[in-house]
Amino acid sequence: MNAIGVECCTFAVAMKYTAIFALALLAASCAPTEDEKAAPLLAEISSLYEKGEYKATLDSITVLRERFPKAVEARRKALTIWQDASLKMAQDDVAKTDGLLQEATTQLENEADLYKKNMLRVRCDSLRARYEAMCGVVRMIHARQKQVQKPESKP
Repeated sequence: MNAIGVECCTFAVAMKYTAIFALALLAASCAPTEDEKAAPLLAEISSLYEKGEYKATLDSITVLRERFPKAVEARRKALTIWQDASLKMAQDDVAKTDGLLQEATTQLENEADLYKKNMLRVRCDSLRARYEAMCGVVRMIHARQKQVQKPESKP
């Protein structure tokens, strides 16, 4: 074989591999990204949050994290929703606990029986502890939300 024939074969082989590489690259670029795959679940999560179904929202976010660990943008959006849903649940719990505490305090003030009064004191103490704990949860969530917002606001 002459020199021109060898160069043509080498060039043809190189072109063949270049074409295969280009086709593989094209096929990979057409595949949906992890964020695109996670988009329907993220839309469902947003819908659940808007409906006020906070527990289901948190459960769905857990599923999103398990199914799409590389969907960075979807997980970032889900984190914001997670914090908001957790905050709403904690605030609801604070409100319910406060109502129960006020009710128990009123009963305590009106109770004459010593045993029942002591039992109501125990209940009030328990409700106060729960109230304080849930207020702490709310404060913690607010602090976390501020931490997440700070990096995004930097230019």
